[in-house]
Amino acid sequence: MKESCTIVARVLRHLGTMIRPGISTLELDVAAEEFIRMEGGVPAFKGYGPDSRNLFPATLCTSVDDEVVHGIPGKRKLVEGEIVSIDVGVKKNGYFGDGAWTFPVGEISEEKARLMRVTREALMDGIGRTVVGNRVHDISAAIQKRVETAGFSVVRDLVGHGIGTTLHEEPAVPNFGNPGTGMSLEEGMTLAIEPMVNYGSYRVVVDPDRWTIRTSDHQPSAHFEHTVLVTGGEAMILTA
Repeated sequence: MKESCTIVARVLRHLGTMIRPGISTLELDVAAEEFIRMEGGVPAFKGYGPDSRNLFPATLCTSVDDEVVHGIPGKRKLVEGEIVSIDVGVKKNGYFGDGAWTFPVGEISEEKARLMRVTREALMDGIGRTVVGNRVHDISAAIQKRVETAGFSVVRDLVGHGIGTTLHEEPAVPNFGNPGTGMSLEEGMTLAIEPMVNYGSYRVVVDPDRWTIRTSDHQPSAHFEHTVLVTGGEAMILTA
């Protein structure tokens, strides 16, 4: 898993150097697939899905501004002032890594910058609660507290998840909840923790492509994700 997660981290760092006004999300996707395969990995999202008639067609999820997650790369070119979430999964030697980062496209507003900052802080708060003896919803409650204290909202229809020999495993890791509830955290568990934070309402809608999920009020959304390992002490961030 460390190998898969290292590729995730490296490809996100590589894409961060490419993001600028005028680049298309498809160009980012092509670069990501090439990078992953050169590292000996396989794109985990490409061909993924519960419906064989509508499998995800790309390596990356590229979600811009009011798109929360699962945006499909295409000819759309990024515009100054937008924010774009890049979510990527990698499979190598039978194990998965998953991570996401939201990037500014050129100069962005202070409101979007604060949304990104709070989402990233919420992720780290959640990881800080990922210790043996705690429960899954201790992670959830820490994320929710950071987000709602800042005046934003956590998406409730989507969750983080366990990860290992499959991309999505138990337990589900919501971004809201009551501390002291949920599955107990045990040493050796691996979790993908991923706050999805909306500037306005937490409500979301699904586009006709049945993949792209966006905010119902068309306000921007940010998304950060790390795959972490529960250890005897502090959680180890595998996608750092």
